[in-house]
Amino acid sequence: MPFANFKMPRAALSKAQKEDLIHRTTAMFVDFFGEGVRPTTMVLVEEIADGGYGRADEVFIVPEAFRARE
Repeated sequence: MPFANFKMPRAALSKAQKEDLIHRTTAMFVDFFGEGVRPTTMVLVEEIADGGYGRADEVFIVPEAFRARE
């Protein structure tokens, strides 16, 4: 069973963008492994709350200007 797990800041993608990511990832697995994997492909999009991760020893908070609009 192909499995993809995307972790990203909460509100970085809109609902439509998350759906597109899921569809494109599934299509990529199908292109690579064949149509037989479509029914068992799992794509998980996890949203991490502001302050729940860091980069370069700094706690990261998504600026309002970069948040997705539904």
